[in-house]
Amino acid sequence: MRIAFMGTPPFAVPTLAALHAAGHEIACIYTQPPRPAQRGKKLQQSAVHVWADEHGLPVRTPKSLRNEEAQAEFAALDLDIAVVAAYGLILPQAILDAPREGCLNVHGSILPRWRGAAPVQRAILAGDAETGVTIMQMDVGLDTGAMRLVETTPVAGKTAGLLTDELAEMGALMMVKVLSDLHAFPPVPQPDDGVTYAAKIDKSEARLDFLTSAVQVERQIRAFNPMPGAFFELGGERYKILAAEVVHPAETVAGAAPGVTLDDALTIACNPGAIRAMRVQRAGKPAMDAAELLRGRPVPMGTRLA
Repeated sequence: MRIAFMGTPPFAVPTLAALHAAGHEIACIYTQPPRPAQRGKKLQQSAVHVWADEHGLPVRTPKSLRNEEAQAEFAALDLDIAVVAAYGLILPQAILDAPREGCLNVHGSILPRWRGAAPVQRAILAGDAETGVTIMQMDVGLDTGAMRLVETTPVAGKTAGLLTDELAEMGALMMVKVLSDLHAFPPVPQPDDGVTYAAKIDKSEARLDFLTSAVQVERQIRAFNPMPGAFFELGGERYKILAAEVVHPAETVAGAAPGVTLDDALTIACNPGAIRAMRVQRAGKPAMDAAELLRGRPVPMGTRLA
C-alpha cells in the first residue's frame, strides 16, 4: 500500500520500521519539527525523523496541518492510507479524508479507556490490571474512532518506560496485520460505557505524595519512570526514586508521619503503609542503587522528606 506515516517519539519508530520492512511504499513521513533539547538547547530531530533520514525516506515537518497549502500537499501524495502513531498534531477533516482508506492510529490503551495524551502513565496510576493497543480508524474526535484490532498485556510491576516499549512493539505487529487485509478487520464502534481520559502529565504530578497509600506512591514511581521522574526534596536537593518496593502495604506504621524515614535504609512512611526506595538518582547525577547512595549520603531514620 502507498502510505504516509505520521509520528514523532520513539514509540512510533517500531511501527514505521515494521511498515517499511513489510514492503509498503512509504510516500512521505510527517513528524514534529526539530526542538531545542538538553542544556545546550541545540535543535534535535525527532526519533522518527532520525530513522527516516537513516533510511533515505522523505520527511515533512509542518507546524500545522490546518492551512490549505499543507492539506493540498498531503492530498497530492495520492495515498491509500495514512498511519499515525503519537504524531502530536491534530488531523483536520481534510487530512483524514485524503487517503482512500482514511487514517489508522496506533493508540496505547484499550479504548475507550484512556483516550488522550498519556494512556500508559494513567493506566499505571489507576492500578489497571491490564492495558494494550488499539488500532483505530481515526475521526475528528479525541480517540473516538472505530476500532479495528485490540490486543492486551498485563501491567503488573512495569514502569511506564518498559510498558511503552512493549506497547510500541505490539502496535507495530498489529498495524502490519491490519494492513495485510483491511477487510478482515472491519471498524467496530467504541462502546459508550467505560470512557476515561488520559490527561497530559504535568510535571507537578511527579512530586511524591506520601499522604497517599504506599501502593499509590509505588504506582507513581513506576508511572513517572523514566520521565519526568517521581521525586522528593531533601536539603534543597531533588532526589528521584526510580524503583521502590511496598512494605507494610495496608497498616499505618505506629508513630510514623507520612514522608518521614522509618530507618536508615530509605524506608518512607506513607498513609497508610511505607515504601522502601531501591534505585534513586540525585539531580545531575547517575542513577544508583539506594544502598550505594546511602553509603556516601546517609538519610537517617526520622528524616522528613518534602
